[in-house]
Amino acid sequence: MTNLPTDVKQPLSLIYLDANATTQVLPQAAAAALATMETFFGNPSSSHITGLQAQQIMAKTRQQAKQIVGAGEGEIIFTSGATEGIQTAILSALIAAKKTLDITAIKSKKYCLLYGATEHKAVPESLKHWNEILDINAEVTAIPVDKMGRLDMDFIAKQVPNALMICTMAVNNETGVYQDLNLLDKTIRANNANIAWMVDCVQALGKQDLNLAQTSIDYAPFSGHKLYAPKGIGFIYIKDNAPFTPVIAGGGQEGGLRSGTENLPGLAALSVIFDMLMGESEHSFTPVKSLHLFHQQIVATLIQAFPNIVFNHSFENSVPTTINFAIPGFSSKEMMDLFDAANVRVSSGSACSSKVTRSFVLDAMGLPSWQSESAIRMSFGPAMTQELVDQTCERIVSAAQALQQSCLTIDTNAMDSKVITDNKALEGLVQFKVGGSCSWLYVDHKTKSAFVIDPLPEVAERLQTMLTCHGLKLVAVIDSHGHADHVSCRASIAKTCLAEQKTDALGWPDNTPTTNINGNEYQYLTLGDKWLLKVATPGHTEDSISLLLCEPVTDSSDKLVVLYAFCGDLILMNSLGRTNFDTSSAPAMFTSLQLLNTLIGTESLICPSHDYNNEFTTSIGAEISRNSLLHKVINDEINSNFFSIQKYTMDKGIIDESGSVIMCGALIGAGDKVSVREYDSASLTEAMKKSSTIKLIDIREAHEYALQHDEKFTYNVPLTRLVQFVQEHQDDKQVPLVLICRSGSRSHLAAQALGRLGFEQVGHLTGGYAFHQY
Repeated sequence: MTNLPTDVKQPLSLIYLDANATTQVLPQAAAAALATMETFFGNPSSSHITGLQAQQIMAKTRQQAKQIVGAGEGEIIFTSGATEGIQTAILSALIAAKKTLDITAIKSKKYCLLYGATEHKAVPESLKHWNEILDINAEVTAIPVDKMGRLDMDFIAKQVPNALMICTMAVNNETGVYQDLNLLDKTIRANNANIAWMVDCVQALGKQDLNLAQTSIDYAPFSGHKLYAPKGIGFIYIKDNAPFTPVIAGGGQEGGLRSGTENLPGLAALSVIFDMLMGESEHSFTPVKSLHLFHQQIVATLIQAFPNIVFNHSFENSVPTTINFAIPGFSSKEMMDLFDAANVRVSSGSACSSKVTRSFVLDAMGLPSWQSESAIRMSFGPAMTQELVDQTCERIVSAAQALQQSCLTIDTNAMDSKVITDNKALEGLVQFKVGGSCSWLYVDHKTKSAFVIDPLPEVAERLQTMLTCHGLKLVAVIDSHGHADHVSCRASIAKTCLAEQKTDALGWPDNTPTTNINGNEYQYLTLGDKWLLKVATPGHTEDSISLLLCEPVTDSSDKLVVLYAFCGDLILMNSLGRTNFDTSSAPAMFTSLQLLNTLIGTESLICPSHDYNNEFTTSIGAEISRNSLLHKVINDEINSNFFSIQKYTMDKGIIDESGSVIMCGALIGAGDKVSVREYDSASLTEAMKKSSTIKLIDIREAHEYALQHDEKFTYNVPLTRLVQFVQEHQDDKQVPLVLICRSGSRSHLAAQALGRLGFEQVGHLTGGYAFHQY
């Protein structure tokens, strides 16, 4: 970390495997751009010698581009990049098409604009934009693809006669899948000889041989920054006699085809890249044959490291520089965090979206949703070397080993049917989150026993792996209620780990002992030196229960000491469970809330089955300060009837997401935003000089921390263990804490959660390790 007063280990060198998003500018290209800015800086439109020198650079680059893409008599126009090229093509084609429309028949004839379903979003969004602006009102239609990502030729043959334009791509940016351009050519022209055809060739440059003049392609945009040139330079091929309308008018540069002073430094850099592609430079790119060998080596290593890996595309119709895969049981974000910790840059599907979501490309290919949600893309360019490939493979193996050491995966070959014993002991509470849902694992290390509450299907395999890896005996797996928003995997886990155990419908074991508390009898399980107490708390559903992990009760009059209250959807963060299901009861919830308060008090930590606002845990004390209805219930300010009326009004406002995700809380909102101290390297260094009591905590997961961390952050408290940390420090909330993660996002969430729960001096390092590298 920059400026921190400590000796730290040297970081792993960066391995960049996100070339389909962008590439680093090669030193030779950067040097050419800099020389142009310093020496050949003239305006190509000027007629003096400096201008003529600039013209020469531009003319050379244009000629190289024509040769590389096989432009023949076609035109090469320099642009700011592929997006501008796409606009140029679509606007030109649609203006020309509009002139041919029969206005009187337009309402009766179904015109359409065709694009591949796996096309970059720039294409369909541009089609929609210009279709509306030009008032053409054609139907923008996606061409389906098969499971290998190949366009449906029968669909094209049927639809293209009524199409005004068709847009396809040479190579897909997420999967590397390439289309058969010759077959496309034949299919399109056999059914519509005059339709305008654009092919996005951005990912093909440097990876495929192109001979555009030998096809009927009308437009082909390219981008320099996908192949080691700077951002802001690109070009478009326009077939001879293809319709053309300038997108940018002005001073008449580019022969009046694209106005604006030319980006000469970008052109000079692009020229160097073209020299390398054409073999006219002392520096050369790796041959395609070697790129295939690199691909094979990386794929073999991935299979070795992650035996259950699933590849999301066929290698038969993909370029060798793209590998798209998913690891069962791990989200794309988890895998990105893992590779980032190993200083390997990969991406989640397309990098043109700021949010990590499912891949529309893989969805279009008909892949299962988990593959789309877990997709990871490794991509490299022709500047890749054998040395970098070897380093990549070493990092992949070390990343997989870090997962094994965290007991998130198991190397069955290394186990030899014995439990791995060199892992760090697992003790206490672990929280697993999938979207807004939570599962909980509690472990008593001394007795090697554990219980699971509200297991989610997405984490079932991970839970069983951790149990096996740590050699834990599962005492019980219990649902807090019958869940409406997902199918519980409790039965499948019980079948594997507790086949002989007899339980009720929620998994509570038969014939458990009872204890008397305040005159009421409660069943309990023993786990080490703790009890797990079962309390009926109906309301959200008729069968709802709360499970209280507490100290053993030695006298019925003793105050119950509760560490965690697993209350399902009775109390949520900034919310109460909804009571408008068929088996719900608002009056019953009123009684349950008062009972729970009597048993656990205001300070015990509540661990619900949902956490919609990333607040991790809460307490009755924290909730009544912001939930007026709960405050009135706990303080006996309202009766059951008034509570039911208020609850009915609140539940009416619940909106289930997209009609598929059932929301279980009645007051879902943005949650509290707690002010926390934000540090950068300089301010943290200064703070540490002034105070020796600051505790620096890395809140990434253990496998990330093991791969790379700042030695100054000696405490590792993963987000999955944050609730355990809160419980352990209930009486120590004055110590100043500074949290760090990969990007600052998780540390900010954790800092806010701690601040909301009464930790008085919490801060985090803004930007995380991404902005404060060692």
